[in-house]
Amino acid sequence: MDGVRLIRPSERTGSQLTEGMLREEAVAIAGLWAGVLRTAPGMVSGWHHHGEHESVIFVADGALRMEFGPGGLDVLEAGPGDFLHVGKGAIHRESNPTEREATAIVVNVDGPEEPGR
Repeated sequence: MDGVRLIRPSERTGSQLTEGMLREEAVAIAGLWAGVLRTAPGMVSGWHHHGEHESVIFVADGALRMEFGPGGLDVLEAGPGDFLHVGKGAIHRESNPTEREATAIVVNVDGPEEPGR
């Protein structure tokens, strides 16, 4: 797509369901996915990776804990204004260690188009 496109909150669609997480897709094109992630208090995702995608996560509100590395023993805790970068194939899980919902902006890049898109 050339030019500039505006995506309003009402135009985002639900995507990639994970219990305790709500992903709202804003942009999904070959090589790029961007959207908003809301995580419930105390939510812990399963261990996963994003294949050939790199991910950039901006924590807008609340907290996000990221576990990764050998044995999952490396831990980073991010708060409002922090960015996290998740490299291609990095096995990780995220969680919300607080008692209130967290909101993050997520961008996945450099990967193949998702099946069915």
